[in-house]
Amino acid sequence: MSAVPSASSASLASSSDAPPAVKLLIGGEFVDSKTTEWRDVVNPATQDVLARVPFATTDEVDAAIRAAHAAFATWKNTPVGARMRIMLKYQALIREHMPRIAKTLTAEQGKTLPDAEGDIFRGLEVVEHACSVGTLQQGEFLENVAGTVDTYTLRQPLGVCAGITPFNFPAMIPLWMFPMALVCGNTFVLKPSEQDPLSTMQLVELALEAGVPPGVLNVVHGGKEVVDALCTHELVKAISFVGSTAVGTHVYRLGSEHGKRVQSMMGAKNHAVVLPDANREQSINALVGAAFGAAGQRCMATSVAVLVGAAKDWLPDLVEKARALKVNAGHEPGTDVGPVVSRAAKARVLGLIESGVKQGAALVLDGRGVRVKGYEDGNFIGPTVFSNVTTSMDIYRNEIFGPVLLVMTVPTLDEAIALVNSNPFGNGVGLFTQSGAAARKFQSEIDVGQVGINIPIPVPVPFFSFTGSRGSKLGDLGPYGKQVVQFYTQTKTVTARWFDDATTSDGVNTTISLR
Repeated sequence: MSAVPSASSASLASSSDAPPAVKLLIGGEFVDSKTTEWRDVVNPATQDVLARVPFATTDEVDAAIRAAHAAFATWKNTPVGARMRIMLKYQALIREHMPRIAKTLTAEQGKTLPDAEGDIFRGLEVVEHACSVGTLQQGEFLENVAGTVDTYTLRQPLGVCAGITPFNFPAMIPLWMFPMALVCGNTFVLKPSEQDPLSTMQLVELALEAGVPPGVLNVVHGGKEVVDALCTHELVKAISFVGSTAVGTHVYRLGSEHGKRVQSMMGAKNHAVVLPDANREQSINALVGAAFGAAGQRCMATSVAVLVGAAKDWLPDLVEKARALKVNAGHEPGTDVGPVVSRAAKARVLGLIESGVKQGAALVLDGRGVRVKGYEDGNFIGPTVFSNVTTSMDIYRNEIFGPVLLVMTVPTLDEAIALVNSNPFGNGVGLFTQSGAAARKFQSEIDVGQVGINIPIPVPVPFFSFTGSRGSKLGDLGPYGKQVVQFYTQTKTVTARWFDDATTSDGVNTTISLR
């Protein structure tokens, strides 16, 4: 399966056999990069080269930021209703073009077509939420706070904001970022993942079609040098990042050192705690789906199942359910598990599996030898399950980001809570039980940002804030929900007093009182 970028986001090279070159978006124009550094966008199921993505030059990044800065002068004064109407049109365009974008996403990232449509849909929900910014961005007002003095607050845009997005959700996570930033009155420079930028660029094209003015949304591609340029440029006011802990920590520190407002959503080691009173069939189905969907390449994937007490006897059923999953190219009907994104990703996952074997974990389901007919060059790893895992093993200490589930056992709920809370990450966690008392205790005592009760991947809808704790998040405001309006705006407090001609002067007052 191949995907051809549209004419505006990629230009065909001189040879008809050469893959198209992905363009930059600067000041409302899709432009060819003058860089000498390029990376291939590769279909992970076939190794076909779909396109070539440029690593933008320093001058090109600067031009994109300055275009956004220039556009901010007028965009910040665009009426809220006009911004909302653009988002209303944008969400309609995304719905119309979802099948086309999903095909591109599957070709470049590897996930199944239904999962690709889910990727787009969860981003679409944020665009829909952006359509209600008229109420979300309201300030506060109180009259007569001191005599005839009134005080009110304004939520005003920051200026140029930047977003750095990962490979695993090339639709959803860009849509977490720029729609809310734009509708709040900011301008934006987006750096998609260099591994799979094509579906992101299709969404960007639709944003322009919806009416986003020139310069309000810009796109640059690249690696560390481009990231560092965004983090240090004097005109960038805020940076939103989703990705690995190592890169996220670097972005947070560098951006903060240069006076930026930064939110970094980072790595995870998500646990699912299973009590023996849980519904057995539903719980096992949920665990298997959350562990192996998207080939485990989700920051909210369940990577550790903690079986409490008698639930340890469920391991054989869990293994058999995982064994039955179909591994194939993402566009093939009936596929459950597609390839991982790259050969490098596959090598890393296989290396961690090997380390688990060497360090004494029991490999009860081995997905290393999977072969897919017709896609022999694909980056496939089958569902893999370890038991007898300890917290000192590399497979537990590292985020594997592949179709690997670790199974651990503890005698009690208290010990399960202690296990989860001692892990350095705090992104997501699930509890499977039919006990309301156990659920209440768990949600109260667990130190994790997203908690699911009988829900394996507890990503909240956009009306609520995506959070995180400990090693999974830096910054105090989340990437969507009410918190993101706070992130993309600054509060200005106005204290006002008006006099008419009949007012008698009180004379000079040198005290702090406003009365």
